[in-house]
Amino acid sequence: MSLIPSLLSNRNIMDPFSTNIWAPSDSDSEVSAFVNARVDWKETPESHVFKADLPGLKKEEVKVEVEEGRVLNISGERSVEKEDKNEKWHRVERGRGKFQRKFWLPEDAKVDEVKASMENGVLTVIVPKVPDKKPEVKTIEISG
Repeated sequence: MSLIPSLLSNRNIMDPFSTNIWAPSDSDSEVSAFVNARVDWKETPESHVFKADLPGLKKEEVKVEVEEGRVLNISGERSVEKEDKNEKWHRVERGRGKFQRKFWLPEDAKVDEVKASMENGVLTVIVPKVPDKKPEVKTIEISG
């Protein structure tokens, strides 16, 4: 499987690099840059580590869940700034609205021990792995 997903391919929840699901607010018809929240996923011998760039969000605005036993769901919402009648906006490029990313976790994920932390706009989710079982070797004595 290529690490660079094709723009033309169909994406679904079975794909570990599934696309974003975007739900713009009623007042926002533009697709925001925030929809493209970037997520890195690396695997270490002990865990799967997800890092998401969520600039400007507080941990209270982000939700991390495990659905259906093995689907990691990262979602949240950046609120629209309140407009003051004395202000005039010239440009709005920062993303706002809801976002959601889903990742199908591998069989070795310990979904009951997932931990998440957020620092300086970076969400880190650590999913421990079940340790590899070493095959039990039984030596058979050869007779004769």
